[in-house]
Amino acid sequence: MQIDFEPGDYVKNPSNIDWGIGQVQSIIGNKVTVNFENFGKRVINIENVNLEKVNNENK
Repeated sequence: MQIDFEPGDYVKNPSNIDWGIGQVQSIIGNKVTVNFENFGKRVINIENVNLEKVNNENK
């Protein structure tokens, strides 16, 4: 699986839109740590959750 974002990028979790926009903190293997504006810091296994990158203009 290829990860198309890096620390500092903004993402959203389409399955949990109410979490808001999150900023990628770190990526280790298939685990991505994201700090969401409405839900705090979460470690997400990208094999199970499809994060979508958000352009800076859209955040």
